[in-house]
Amino acid sequence: MPADPPDPELEATIAGVTPLGLAVIAAPGTITWANPAYFETTGRDPTIVGQNFHRILEDDGTWSAEVGSAVDAALQGRVSASFRAVRARYRHRPGGAFLDIDVRPLPPRPGGVSRALLVIRDVTERVEEEVRAQLFFEAFRTSTNAMQLTDARGVMIDVNPAFERIYGYSREECIGRKPNLVRSRHTPPDLYRAMWTDLLDPARGYWSGEILNRDRLGRERPVLLSITSIRTTAGQVTHYLGVAVDLSEQRSWELRAAHADKLASVGQLAAGVAHEINTPLANVMLIAESLRRRTSDPWSNSRLDTLTEQVEAAARIVRSLLDFARREAPQLREVDLAAVARESVEFLRGKRSADVEVTGVYPSDPVGIEGDRGQLMQVLTNLLNNAYDAVGPAGEIRVSVRRHGDRAEVEVVDNGPGIPPDVLPHVFEPFFTTKPEGEGTGLGLAICHGIVQSHHGTITARNVPGAGAGVLVSFPLRPSAASS
Repeated sequence: MPADPPDPELEATIAGVTPLGLAVIAAPGTITWANPAYFETTGRDPTIVGQNFHRILEDDGTWSAEVGSAVDAALQGRVSASFRAVRARYRHRPGGAFLDIDVRPLPPRPGGVSRALLVIRDVTERVEEEVRAQLFFEAFRTSTNAMQLTDARGVMIDVNPAFERIYGYSREECIGRKPNLVRSRHTPPDLYRAMWTDLLDPARGYWSGEILNRDRLGRERPVLLSITSIRTTAGQVTHYLGVAVDLSEQRSWELRAAHADKLASVGQLAAGVAHEINTPLANVMLIAESLRRRTSDPWSNSRLDTLTEQVEAAARIVRSLLDFARREAPQLREVDLAAVARESVEFLRGKRSADVEVTGVYPSDPVGIEGDRGQLMQVLTNLLNNAYDAVGPAGEIRVSVRRHGDRAEVEVVDNGPGIPPDVLPHVFEPFFTTKPEGEGTGLGLAICHGIVQSHHGTITARNVPGAGAGVLVSFPLRPSAASS
């Protein structure tokens, strides 16, 4: 079947309506023709036709040096070239335009003049969409909140670095698994049923609430979780985006504030009770001393000795109550924390079991803080006494002083049995003690907690792997010490 004869009118019509910008260049570089889409796409004036493109000075766009070299190569050697997302100035778009440019050689005209064709596509919308997509991805990647993207089945297809940091799972471990990887058994099933009801409801499509999750180490993490259903224009769910705000630090501060309020209330009560008890104790002691002067009977004196010992024990408890209640403001001076630790260790050496080995790890330079030396020694002496009690007649205690960033730390670690997990959260509560009845008031660590707080410090207890219990106390370094 013979080919249709050329139809110049049809070809001109196609060239006029195509959205592609077309331009023909004849050797040595004259622009001989361009269609309307070329002028619309590039923003050029039709007077460009008839000019030699080598005289057009342009840093970017269709006549940049790279595109010009490609046109020369097409005119000389029938070589094609392509350029993607070339930025071009455009008078109707302040931000310019982005163009895909293809350079193709054309058959020479009669007489041997070589020609090249420029094909130009406006891809500004595509580039802007890619920029927006990259921006959203960077927001996902750099967010300080844990973010997870799941498919319609609820399988994770991506998580951000904050998710890895908060929960302790790597991105590779998460992809392909469901978010129940971090589900806590303490979150009731009814909450998840309500969550899915909201997410699958086309009129709502999101859920937000506070739940407990679990990190890789099994620690409970309270989070404010918001999940959004991502839908097509037809309303079909394709993905879910979850954003979790870690509330662990906030809850920790709330607990500390509540603890401080409770200590203040207990302190007021303790002060009142102590003053009320002091008077009858003093009277009992006076009566006992009076009876002692009136009798020489051994049995009576023995009973009076027992009575006196019990009164003195009660007086010690009263003094502890008053110490707990007074909470005198520290007299802050420049103090070397390492020197305080050494003095505390030496103060107890000889007063407690000589078979307990106490090792000190101190830096060579002073560790300067603002503190009350007497109160700090009270804290360390109390911690050391507890460590002595934990290891028994023979054991090991390590006292370490160090700098950690802009903080000064002192830690007392023993090789005793450690602290039971159910006891650990309560060790700083007043009147809480694990010692046998009559051997402890439960106020020592509560007093330490108050002193440390008044020094703008923190105190935490933990079980040390391979050892026993450890108590870490941290204070701000003096500004001059922090910069040295």
